[in-house]
Amino acid sequence: MTVKIAMLGAGSLGFTRRLVRDILAVPELTDTTFAFYDINERNLGMVTQLCRRDIEANQLSATIEPTLDRRAALADADYVFSVIRQGGLDAFRTDIDIPLKYGVDQCVGDTLCAGGVMYAQRTIPALLDFCKDIREVAKPDVLFLNYSNPMAMNTWACNEYGGVNTVGLCHGVQGGHWQITQCIEHWARREGLIGPDEKLHRRDVDIVAAGINHQTWYVKVQWRGMDMIPRMLELFEGHPTYPQTEKVRIDVLRRFGYYSTESNGHLSEYLPWYRKRAEEIPQWIDLSSWINGETGGYLRVCTEGRNWFETDFPNWLKEDPKSINADSRSEEHGSYIIEALETGRVYRGHFNVVNHGIITNVPQGSVVEVPGYVDRNGINIPVVGDLPLACAATCAASIRVQEMGKEAAVHADVTLLKQAMLHDPLVGAVCNPEEVWQMTDEMLVEQARWLPQYAEEIPAAGKRLADAVKNGTRVRTVETEGAARLHTKSVEEMAADRAAARSNAAAADKAGMTKAG
Repeated sequence: MTVKIAMLGAGSLGFTRRLVRDILAVPELTDTTFAFYDINERNLGMVTQLCRRDIEANQLSATIEPTLDRRAALADADYVFSVIRQGGLDAFRTDIDIPLKYGVDQCVGDTLCAGGVMYAQRTIPALLDFCKDIREVAKPDVLFLNYSNPMAMNTWACNEYGGVNTVGLCHGVQGGHWQITQCIEHWARREGLIGPDEKLHRRDVDIVAAGINHQTWYVKVQWRGMDMIPRMLELFEGHPTYPQTEKVRIDVLRRFGYYSTESNGHLSEYLPWYRKRAEEIPQWIDLSSWINGETGGYLRVCTEGRNWFETDFPNWLKEDPKSINADSRSEEHGSYIIEALETGRVYRGHFNVVNHGIITNVPQGSVVEVPGYVDRNGINIPVVGDLPLACAATCAASIRVQEMGKEAAVHADVTLLKQAMLHDPLVGAVCNPEEVWQMTDEMLVEQARWLPQYAEEIPAAGKRLADAVKNGTRVRTVETEGAARLHTKSVEEMAADRAAARSNAAAADKAGMTKAG
């Protein structure tokens, strides 16, 4: 069977190369046509070269059509992936650095908090432009698979305002599932329930996770017919490393009774309790990996990874091409969804979809991350029912911020944007209202080139900032590197450990989810 898959933002090395190999690992999809679109011709060319080498080396009939013309890429597409980072690293840097001056210390800044809300202002208009082209030139029953953050706001906007069937995809549930499996394995070995060398796979542990993207909760966990939810705190506290690397997640588990899908650093910036006082942040994070809570950690690894990839690209071409087969297939949902829809083989995963009675005690119409089944009939989502109240309350607070952020991005509403910032759990815990207003104006001005919908509003924001300086009413900011910021290595520094640098470059898009976990 021949399908056409358009990949928007294909210059994103980690996601693009990984997803192409995953899809082509399905025997029925080996003659897929991939249309690669990006606005960066150099990055597009580099990724195209690498993917074509992989295809040729594996003697597959798939083709890649790179283009700078988005409508050409989307024409007659059966499936569309978005992996864009609107504004690139230049905009991302301001998502981290400006809030930091106001005391808002983020680890990732791409989902909620000040950085995530502004990221939505840049990304939603771009995605709605994509949707317009998809409606006009793609296949009528096209499925839009969105990997771009902020996941919930983007997917919500595309479904509500874009007129395109959009499903959001993330591998956070799989990552936490592996952690739970490892905890059960460690406990079961200690209890004599498995052999000393016996290993568990995550498929041995049945889970149901539900909530919103990056705040999804494992509400059911079973192993060998045993309900493991009452043991979850014991399992995680008994693990040899997680009490050090997952302090926030374990503390939330202790107080809520349920484990959250997202990493320690991510979760810490969505809640009002763990990053609001700079002097307390170090006790909740771990610097053995950026994702455990490092200030601006994701910005650092993305910057290092991109710089290294561009520098080291000739050496990547000298490496053996990647093998494409079932054993090397990752756990990213995208290829499995397409396989199920095209072949009828059933796939169960967790997807971001519009909440029409799926989770009954969080706002309807929002985007929730819940279990789903895919086959030739489509994506089928069962009813989850109520979340535990503490989990539902935490999700609901974030959903209202998402809703305001989404509406502000669509309607260029500066007041609503500031209200979204004000109601964000961490921003509201750190900043007073005037600080929020000034911080938002500063971010609007600094990101003006990526915010075309705010073109008429940004001059007024600039004037407010200038008037505050002239009148002596400007809120004071601080020059700080944050509670736990690490040095961004130069290419020369990274060259001291080429293997580590190359691994970082391949994983900097958070696309490193493999079957090994």
